[in-house]
Amino acid sequence: MFFLAFIVFSFSQIAAQQSTDSPHLQSITSNYWKEFLGMNPLTATGAGVLTYNDQLEITIGRTYINQSKALATRYLDSANRLQAKRLTPKDQLVLKIFQFSLKRDLEGIAINLSNGRPIYRPVDQFVFSFLTAFASLGSGTGAVPFKTVKDYDDWLKRQKTFAQWVDTAIMRMNEGIRLGNTNPKASMLKVPQQLKPLFDLPADSSIFYKPITSIPVAFSEEEKKRLTNEYRKSIDEVIRPAYKRMHDYLVGTYIPAARNSSGLLDNAGGKEEYRYFINYWATSPMDPEKIFDLGIREVARIRKEMDSVRIVTGFKSDLPAFFEYVKTDPKFFPFATQEEVLERFGSFKAKLQPAISRMFDLLPKADFEIRATEKFREVGANAQYKRGAPDGSRKGVFYEVIPEAKKYNASYMETLFLHEAIPGHHFQVALQQEMEAPEFMKSAFFGAFSEGWGLYAETLGKEMGMYTDPYQYLGRLNADMERSVRLVVDVGLHYKGWTREKAIGYILENQPLTRDIAEQRIERYMVVPAQALSYKIGEQKILELRKLAQERLGSKFRIQDFHNQVLKDGAMPLSILDAKIRTWIDAQIKGGK
Repeated sequence: MFFLAFIVFSFSQIAAQQSTDSPHLQSITSNYWKEFLGMNPLTATGAGVLTYNDQLEITIGRTYINQSKALATRYLDSANRLQAKRLTPKDQLVLKIFQFSLKRDLEGIAINLSNGRPIYRPVDQFVFSFLTAFASLGSGTGAVPFKTVKDYDDWLKRQKTFAQWVDTAIMRMNEGIRLGNTNPKASMLKVPQQLKPLFDLPADSSIFYKPITSIPVAFSEEEKKRLTNEYRKSIDEVIRPAYKRMHDYLVGTYIPAARNSSGLLDNAGGKEEYRYFINYWATSPMDPEKIFDLGIREVARIRKEMDSVRIVTGFKSDLPAFFEYVKTDPKFFPFATQEEVLERFGSFKAKLQPAISRMFDLLPKADFEIRATEKFREVGANAQYKRGAPDGSRKGVFYEVIPEAKKYNASYMETLFLHEAIPGHHFQVALQQEMEAPEFMKSAFFGAFSEGWGLYAETLGKEMGMYTDPYQYLGRLNADMERSVRLVVDVGLHYKGWTREKAIGYILENQPLTRDIAEQRIERYMVVPAQALSYKIGEQKILELRKLAQERLGSKFRIQDFHNQVLKDGAMPLSILDAKIRTWIDAQIKGGK
């Protein structure tokens, strides 16, 4: 009896010792997140914290950068004082992710990056660009609420700060010109046409006026009139002049001075920056040559599989002719309206339902919408998933670019839905927001994990009853080819000195795309270095870990369990995911003995 009591006492002492630092970690991460949201009001809005809704951060400003560096340094010092062995296993995971995030931020600041974006190149044509993202928020269809009078007044205050952001951006871009650190001219030529509708239209036709067109009926007539007048005034006196100022600066000063090269090699600090971005997006140091070689191998593998699809369909000519057939034959363009495209996407929900219950135990409570990308964002945009509000008050959104429904190719739709919606980004992001974890982890983003999961979700299509049409499977292969081609052209552009034309040519050799789309993709990679690498690198890691689990667990392997383990703790660096899954596999094996 004494011996049993001694054992129980010993185990309780060990458990108490292990969790000694857990309350300290919880306090550190909680206080960090509060301070971080105070510095990043837009992030706060997206996370459902409305305290700072009348404020707007200028992340490219020197004051913000200094505060950001001080914040990360202070909390990293605090985190480093904790002893991992005195934490619960779950908190050990939290500590690793927290430390990784803060170190990454500080490494970026050291080479003139803020929140993972170059301070001297704050404007480009891609969807990450703040100029178009701000307009999307102002439309009332994004994270910013327009439900109360205060909401409307708060946005007016944010618009005033937006003009300061524009002036700061111009100052930074002028510095970039002097330093020899600019975006490529070919990409920047797309930006003026994106900005033109944002200053050229009268206030009543502006996207920033849309909240007024749907003003709540509960507002008093006096408030409706006041807000209508103030929004018109703000659009005419603040918003339109700010966008016009940026437009004219780009046309008259920046674009003529922008570099003619496509990659970072001849940009000031470009080599160091590309190394950083590989680590940032892949969440682990990787050799560019090995990334390039992986891309070459994957391209060759997928071409063979594409040719097998050509044979299955009975197409008699060669693969390039097959590509031309798929991108031009009328059978692949069945839509007359945008609504028909969106309805087709919506139909996949029901089609996937039986497989979802078979392959996933962990399901998000949140739902999502399917929308066409707004017209002003179409140039330079790609399909994307925007996360909903953590409290469920705003659904996530799967956006697809549909410039002309009659020219929309249907062969990619199933794989795109799997990636952006179910079981891809919607599952991963919604589950992350709903998990029990420190708040910073619910909003954490690691490119290789998130995009890797999206691409991995595409690989599940056949298991989930999709791709029964060989042309939809060709669409899956084309998506896989796109992510593999990216490994080649991204490294080619930023490490090997490829020209824009050489990169475009490589895409067209290996994918059934129009030249316009190939150009759009290459120009994306030109302004967001290494982001395109994250998809394939992340997918390869998840597939590697699944294979390892299947081999080691044998008959004990359940796909539901594996998916639970990948998703239940949210996004994380691949090195941490790798260690976590291997620990889980070992525990499963020991548990069965």
